[in-house]
Formats: sequence, structure tokens, C-alpha cells
Amino acid sequence: MGVGPGDPDLLTIAAVRAIETAQTVAYPVAREGGEGMAAAVAGAWIAPRQRRLPLLFPMVPEAGPRRLAWHAAADRLAAEVADGRAVVLLCEGDVSLFATGSYVLLALRDRHPALPVRLIPGVSAVAAAAAAGAWPLALQQEGLLIRPTPDEPAALEALLAQAAAGGWVLALLKLGGRWPWVRPLLAERGLLEGSLFAQRLGWPDQRLCPAAAVPAGEAPYFSLLLVRQGWPSVLP
Repeated sequence: MGVGPGDPDLLTIAAVRAIETAQTVAYPVAREGGEGMAAAVAGAWIAPRQRRLPLLFPMVPEAGPRRLAWHAAADRLAAEVADGRAVVLLCEGDVSLFATGSYVLLALRDRHPALPVRLIPGVSAVAAAAAAGAWPLALQQEGLLIRPTPDEPAALEALLAQAAAGGWVLALLKLGGRWPWVRPLLAERGLLEGSLFAQRLGWPDQRLCPAAAVPAGEAPYFSLLLVRQGWPSVLP
């Protein structure tokens, strides 16, 4: 179930109802004893009577530990259901877009195929950033290309060329420490002023501004960039 990018007011009615009717509320944590960002977003709707089930998903590049974590999460969720509990798994943003929940869903289908599963969509960070910045995300026949920020300038140059050729808006997620080289690359192309930078979207320390206003220091992991390279020919 998606809880949106950070602002509790962006939870859907369906999400709130699912939380309130659950006996077990599961949520991802990056380390043992951590609260988890999704649980923090939805905290106002989690009651003391409900069982909390933190699921550890290590933030490591190696595939092995991540697969083990997905399998373990699927098995624990299935065990809760087998014990007769209604279970909800919280997920930041939208449950199907670059989401931990998607990997857990695939693990459940593989390991517990008879388990009934319902997905509840949430507001994505891309949509929330565009709305908060009064920034048209896509118009008329424009496309929208959503990608994690590449690790190398050449790959980003190729994405920008692809987006420009197709008339697509480019949404770059997980900007993080790549900003020091992404900023000058965009500056060379005159794209900084028209691009929207969003950091910690929906949280009290949210930052939302033109990319030109962000210095070339390291940006946090929870940051994104919306890049527009042109406009449709018909506008108000």
C-alpha cells in the first residue's frame, strides 16, 4: 500500500481504511530498531492495539542480501495471514513505482501463490513534486520518462537526447550524490532554470525550487529533478 512521499495528508481514503482495518501493520526499515519512513508518514492512523511488524530491507548493492530480505518479508507476511490476521504493508510513494513493495509482491507470488493480495496505489514523488511546484508534468501529446539518475554523465547525456528527440519530460529520481556533476551538465545545456528540484518532498524540511537555485553540493538520497527541454506548440 502506497503512503505517498511524506505528507500524511496525501494518503488516500483507501489507504487510511486499509490501515484502520488491519490487525498487523508491516513496514520497511533499513536497520534493526529503525522506525521506517513509511510508518512515520502513516503514524497517525496506526493504533496501539495493532501489531507492528518491521521488515528489514538492507540498503546494499549486493543482490544476495536483498533477495534474502524479500523472501523473508514474504514468508513473515504469509505467516501473519495464516494466523488469521489482516495485514497491510506500508510503502513510501506509490506501491508499484520503484517500490520495495513490488519486490515483496513478486516474492509472494513465487513463494505463496495462493495468498490473496490487493495493491492500493499512492501518490508518487514525481506527481507530488509537480503539483507542489505548480509545474506541468506533461501536456497534450508529451511523453514522461521516469528514470533513476544515471551514475555517469554519458548515460545522462543519452537520456536527455532521447527525451528531447521524443518531446518527453524527464523525471530523474535518486539524484543524491550525483548532483555535483549533474548540475554543470544541465547548465551547459541551459536547462537549470526550467528544471524543478525537489528534496525530502512532503516532510517538514522539504525543499522545492528551480534547479538553478541549488548549489553543486551533494544532495540527499531523497531528491529528484524534473527536466523540461521544450513546450508544445499550442499553449494558452
